[in-house]
Amino acid sequence: MRIKTLLIVAHAPSANTRALRDAATAGARDPAISGVEVVVRNPFDADVPAVRSADAILLGTPENLGYMSGALKDFFDRIYYPCLETTQGRPFAAYIRAGHDGTGTQRALATITTGLRWRQVAPPLVLRGDYQADFADRCRELGMTMAAGLESGVF
Repeated sequence: MRIKTLLIVAHAPSANTRALRDAATAGARDPAISGVEVVVRNPFDADVPAVRSADAILLGTPENLGYMSGALKDFFDRIYYPCLETTQGRPFAAYIRAGHDGTGTQRALATITTGLRWRQVAPPLVLRGDYQADFADRCRELGMTMAAGLESGVF
């Protein structure tokens, strides 16, 4: 069986967003999942080869002024056209740390990923309002779901 790659591209500028990224990573690296390599990059270090070699992508961003982080937008600006024809159908999911409602961030991510023709395999996980302890648990579950789905061939 070929080892598949899950790329986690997450902007984590604060202790809380780092906890979410780390939880998603821990879930994806659960010991019960052996057929997936998990690669974690901040958006500034994620590049075209990393996206092209990934079998699935998990995006993480804080909501900044009703939009995704500038770092994640920079990632998309750099990979969009080079990956447009080569990553169509790529499974992805996203989590958003939203201080408000996350609507603008969801809309922006949907617009860009629709343009890339990526395939959303889970609804956006929008973590609204004041930080809560269960946010990390929910990110861990999303990471585990992505890796398990990739390993089993569900997507």
